[in-house]
Amino acid sequence: MTAPPDLSIAVAPTADLGPADRDAILALFRQNYRDANAAYLEKSLHVLAFAAIARDPEGRPAGFALGEPRVIDLPRLPAQPVRLAGLCCVDPAFRRQGLFRRLEHAVLSARELPAAPRWLSAGRMAHPASFRTMSANPTVVPRRGMRPTPWQQAVGAAIAAAYGTRDFDPETFVCRGTGAPIGWPVIDIEAAPEEWELFRPVDRTRGDSLLGISWTPDAPPGWDDPAILP
Repeated sequence: MTAPPDLSIAVAPTADLGPADRDAILALFRQNYRDANAAYLEKSLHVLAFAAIARDPEGRPAGFALGEPRVIDLPRLPAQPVRLAGLCCVDPAFRRQGLFRRLEHAVLSARELPAAPRWLSAGRMAHPASFRTMSANPTVVPRRGMRPTPWQQAVGAAIAAAYGTRDFDPETFVCRGTGAPIGWPVIDIEAAPEEWELFRPVDRTRGDSLLGISWTPDAPPGWDDPAILP
């Protein structure tokens, strides 16, 4: 994939970001979230290994994404390739050009993963619109009207821990925050009432988010079987 015309995308380890890149990421975060919590962003920069930053020909930042391809020992799934998606923010002037998806693709391809029959994708969301693409995957957890199986709950807890979440509710897949909001997404995409169902237990005033996980190209055998224990 290539960036939109006149934009370049560079991927770098978050540990190697200099002051200019960190300032650009913070400025974009503040553009996309009211009352943006800089401490939450800083934690994300420590937890996730890579950042992708898009810039125009004059060097002005157009967007960024945080994330990491990682191999994780999951319940019943040793050495499982996982793609951990993090924050992704795009300057309003560059939205609706496919930049969000391209930034995520760049950061989640930053490290080669070992060959495997399938991989797990994960992300934390604060708004149903962010969950829309993942929720269309038939393997997704959580799902409306379905209680996660014991195995799914255990995998969810392991992924939440990989994100540095200390308080995870395996029944609702809510990652409880530290008591301060992450910020309030500046978003103009409407969500249907049923899309909000999974987000009802998400308390954004304390910094909660919803964890979503899904498989590509398919789930491991028994993924939906409530009789399978982790």
